[in-house]
Amino acid sequence: MGALETYLSDLRDIKLSGEGVSELSYYPALRQLLESVGGGLKPKVRCFMNLKDHGAGLPDGGLFTADQVRKGVLGGQKPARGAIEVKPPSHDAVVVAATEQVLGYLGAYRQVLVTTLRDFLLLGLDQQGKPVTLERDVLAPTESEFWALGNHPRRAEQEHGQRFLEFVKRVLLSGATLAAPKDLAWFLASYAREARFLVEAAELPALDAVRKSLEDALGVKFEGAKGEHFFRSTLVQTLFYGLFASWVIWSRDQEPDDSARSEWKTAAWTLRVPVVKALFEQIATPSRLGPLGLAPVLSLAAAALNRVDRRAFFSRFQQHHAVQYFYEPFLEAFDPELRKELGVWYTPPEIVEYMVARVDTVLREELGVPDGLADPRVYVLDPCCGTGAYLLEVL
Repeated sequence: MGALETYLSDLRDIKLSGEGVSELSYYPALRQLLESVGGGLKPKVRCFMNLKDHGAGLPDGGLFTADQVRKGVLGGQKPARGAIEVKPPSHDAVVVAATEQVLGYLGAYRQVLVTTLRDFLLLGLDQQGKPVTLERDVLAPTESEFWALGNHPRRAEQEHGQRFLEFVKRVLLSGATLAAPKDLAWFLASYAREARFLVEAAELPALDAVRKSLEDALGVKFEGAKGEHFFRSTLVQTLFYGLFASWVIWSRDQEPDDSARSEWKTAAWTLRVPVVKALFEQIATPSRLGPLGLAPVLSLAAAALNRVDRRAFFSRFQQHHAVQYFYEPFLEAFDPELRKELGVWYTPPEIVEYMVARVDTVLREELGVPDGLADPRVYVLDPCCGTGAYLLEVL
């Protein structure tokens, strides 16, 4: 069973037993959910309930990283990934998050996962130290609808399981410094899938203008059901590609250890690829982002970029190769089938340079084409273009 199916089945069984008392009876199901997902992360994240008072009261639970729970290490430490506040499904998570008790936890632990079992809200602090919702996922809008959902856990898993699982992963990883490209790629791909869900569900006039802009920039037409799906996937990929590319350009002008933060709303000012720049200019406006619901998702993605240890991240490759190096793990996490279909496989630049130079040499020295690749009789075809590394080297 998936994580959501197991969670809902456990809650349902506890309720049907008639032996439950308030939210306390449901702690084991919640802990099992968080432990099962946290156990697959690196580093692992552990969930413990009923914590000690560290000066702000007694949180219902806390999220600890694996290094905190080694023998003799845990005592006296606050949970690295924040505290947990649990209320029954009859409560409103937003109202609970605004209570003096939760705000006290927030001041002490910097993050609080507030949950009514049906509504999960991760509360954090913005740059000014004010409370802000970092992530939120609502399984059901009301208590009655939640228990109705719990009566069909397998159906719920099929319809909502993957999105819910990724939400829980993001919550458990929230606050962690990102250094490895694959970790950042996973975060951005997770938000990109959420964006794709929103875009694919939208039937709005705003998309028509964006489609026209993208078609004009690429010189293609998106026709039929497959074309429509490809357009919406391309739209999301281009947005997130542009977001990352803009961040890379922005990072070049910043000291690796400073506390400056990039903003996705200014991406169009730094982007130099015409199609990406045009897309940002088309869609990054309140009138279009509002109806599509993409602004909050892009803000979360930008927040992930601002958690990157830039010194460690860019030490793995030359900065001008960042986009090519990053795009393969991003597409693998975002849509592995599309990655295979488009032939996006990262090739180190040294190999690309050698192969292109070798072809040029063979043309000139063995095939009697004096100008090599520059000869007008030579045509270059790249059926698996990917990030265009070979075409760029040929140019």
